[in-house]
Amino acid sequence: MSPIRLTHTTALILQALSSGSRHGFQIMDVTGLASGTVYPVLRRLEKEMAVESEWEDGEQASEAGRRRRRVYSLTPAGQLLASRARQRLADTQRVLADAGLGRIGASGTGGS
Repeated sequence: MSPIRLTHTTALILQALSSGSRHGFQIMDVTGLASGTVYPVLRRLEKEMAVESEWEDGEQASEAGRRRRRVYSLTPAGQLLASRARQRLADTQRVLADAGLGRIGASGTGGS
């Protein structure tokens, strides 16, 4: 296993998962990231054993009138990484605030 690069994108995805299990579209909604960004990171985190996933119950999906979704959750190692990510995002926010750049969102744009 190689060390996980804690990029801004990875940190956002870890934070989205830190509040509980989510499927990919929920992660995209929470982070504002595109599927072409989210799913490769999820696969990498899963390969590095920071995230685990499973298919939701087929009957439940059928009753809801949709396809089954893959649901992602943090492993214990992922929870530690999410804690590091939370600190890194807070540090970034502090630096931006000190520089007078306001808050930065998932899209990478600032605002006050």
